Amino acid sequence: MAVLSKSGVTLEPYQVILRPLVTEKGTHVSTRHNAYAFAVNPLATKLDIRTAVESLWSVRVIGVRTQTRTGKPRRTKTIEIQTPSWKKAIVKLHDEDRISFF
Repeated sequence: MAVLSKSGVTLEPYQVILRPLVTEKGTHVSTRHNAYAFAVNPLATKLDIRTAVESLWSVRVIGVRTQTRTGKPRRTKTIEIQTPSWKKAIVKLHDEDRISFF
């Protein structure tokens, strides 16, 4: 099921969710609060993210929180670069639903 984003671009569910963020903090939140973190397409809205997670994993989504993470300057000797900005989504699931990545 394709989703029309706010910019007018049609995104498929696999284009909305780029990858799961498996970190120590994310694992703690997923086991304790049943919330999972994903790196998502910057054009995706909360509704896009909700429908993509529900269709990809067949779960019920309670809420979606998003963050736009800005890139930071990095320096290696004389070369100074900017890391890219990206969007993060924290998806809270129904108490009976789980997502297993491994």
